[in-house]
Amino acid sequence: MKIYDISQEVFSCQVYTGDPAPEKQVLSSIEKGDLYNLTAFSMCAHNGTHIDAPFHFIRDGKTVDEICLDAFVGMAYVTEHQGIVSGNDALEMLKKAKEQNPEASKRILIKGKAEVSSEAAKVFASSEILLLGNESQTFGPEDAPMEVHTILLSADVILLEGIRLEDVSEGVYLLNAAPLNLSGADGSPCRAVLIAAEM
Repeated sequence: MKIYDISQEVFSCQVYTGDPAPEKQVLSSIEKGDLYNLTAFSMCAHNGTHIDAPFHFIRDGKTVDEICLDAFVGMAYVTEHQGIVSGNDALEMLKKAKEQNPEASKRILIKGKAEVSSEAAKVFASSEILLLGNESQTFGPEDAPMEVHTILLSADVILLEGIRLEDVSEGVYLLNAAPLNLSGADGSPCRAVLIAAEM
């Protein structure tokens, strides 16, 4: 068994333009004579590797605590793409995933510098997948992400953003990207990992 950590380190992570960056505060330090080390931190729910709940763009959408953990934990398919993902590209990704493992086709992770188009979002939304992941800090064009988010989140497709797949080959893996249990939240950081069974 091989475990791939596909999450960003929090304090050095990428931050979407305009979002506050994570901050760390050392409250006590053994080195400074305190009895123990103690750290406090603050961050945006969408810093680094994180999930978007439907409530992020949908007024009455599910919040993080209302999403079934099945969306975040299960077989997933890693596919590689560079550039804009068209509707036909999305269909091909789903086809390849189903051929490899029908359960993995419910969670698609896109490796590479890819931008999901609205046409691709419609294909993914109509396919009843549970989760869609990418390496960017957002889905769709970085300067206009609303349309793609709305299409996917309206279909209860959970978005996993800011993953790191450079060391992961295309194929089927077990994904665990469970978020923090944040009541009423529109998103949450997560420690996303992929597990591959070694032959």
